[in-house]
Amino acid sequence: MASPDQLAAQILSSKSLSVSPTWLNAFLSSSTSQRNIPISALTQTAIFRLLASDIKESLSKHRSCVLPVDAYDPTVQERRLQGSIPVQVLDIEDIGTSLWSQIEAIERVERGEAIRGREIVRTIAVDEDPEAAESNRTNNGRANGAANASGSGGYGPHRLILQDAAGTVVAGVEMQRIEGVTVDKLPIGSKLLLRYPTVARGMVLLTPESATLLGGRIEALDAPWRQGRKARLLEKTAGLERV
Repeated sequence: MASPDQLAAQILSSKSLSVSPTWLNAFLSSSTSQRNIPISALTQTAIFRLLASDIKESLSKHRSCVLPVDAYDPTVQERRLQGSIPVQVLDIEDIGTSLWSQIEAIERVERGEAIRGREIVRTIAVDEDPEAAESNRTNNGRANGAANASGSGGYGPHRLILQDAAGTVVAGVEMQRIEGVTVDKLPIGSKLLLRYPTVARGMVLLTPESATLLGGRIEALDAPWRQGRKARLLEKTAGLERV
C-alpha cells in the first residue's frame, strides 16, 4: 500500500494539486481492500475522486495554494499572482451571446430540436422507440451541433465564478479562447489550475497560458445549476425590461 507521502507526491507531480492530509488519509483508508494495486493506478483513482470533490475539503489551504483574500478587490488595478492555484467553477455565463439566443436554444432542445448549419433538425421523433432514439442520438448527436444543446455554441467569451480551497470566491473572464470552457461542456464543480494569473479590478484574466482545465464535476452542484439555467436567464431578461 502506498504511503500518504508517496501518493501526495504523485498527485502534486502529475496535476500540481496539493492534497489535504485529512482527505488523503480518508481516501487511503477507503482503499484498504486494494493493497496490491500499483501506485500509478491508485494515483489515478485519487485524482478522479479529487476532481469530483469540493476542494475546500480535499485540497491544502496553504497560502501558496490559494487566492489572496482580497483577490476580488476592484480598487486594485492589476497584479500578477504567484505559483499554481487550483480553483473550482461555481458558475459559467456566456457573455458573448444574447440572453434571448440562449433561451431560444434551450427551448429548441426542449422541443427535441438542434441546430445543424442553418437548419433546425429533429433530434427526437414522436413515438420513437426509446432505445432507438438513444442510439440515434449517440450516433448523430455530435454531427447535429450538440454544442447548441445547452444554449451556447461555445463562442464566448465566458465569465466564470471561481472558488479556491480556502473558500475565496472571485470572478474570472475569458480573455482568449480556452478549450473546453463552454456552457455545454464545462460542468459545475470542474477544476481549473491557475498559473501565475493576472488579476485586474478584482477579476481573474483567463488565457490558455494562465488557466489549465483539469476536469471534474460536483454532481450535487451541476445538476440543479443546469435545471435552473433557463429560469435564471428569463429572470435576467425581466430585469433588463424593467430597466
